[in-house]
Amino acid sequence: MTDRVVVAGAVYDRGRLLAARRSAPPELAGRWELPGGKVEPGESGEQALVRELREELGVETEPLERIPGEWPLARGYVLRVWTARLVSGVPAPLQDHDELRWLGPGESGAVDWLEQDLPAVAEAVRRLPGGGGGAR
Repeated sequence: MTDRVVVAGAVYDRGRLLAARRSAPPELAGRWELPGGKVEPGESGEQALVRELREELGVETEPLERIPGEWPLARGYVLRVWTARLVSGVPAPLQDHDELRWLGPGESGAVDWLEQDLPAVAEAVRRLPGGGGGAR
């Protein structure tokens, strides 16, 4: 059986990375993640990312590049992460999150990340302007 893909976005704006605090399910509540969700049948990872960020945060984004790697999640899911830039809107915690925080270079350790997000967060931070990388 093939693992189901969950996409997440390392969303950049003004040299900062967006972090989202989970409100559900109970075992993940209070921990921080890169926002996103499940790829639906017939969607590409990039399409799913744009849809999920619109649904969860109320923003329009542009996927930039996939961060190399794939990380196992519970129950037959794998996480794939893309960098993305904020195109329009102000992120708000509409679904599955109760708080959002913009983190600048050197601030990624200020939140309690979910373990499966840590490798992607490290790469996303490396790509932050001022963090050694190239996204906006």
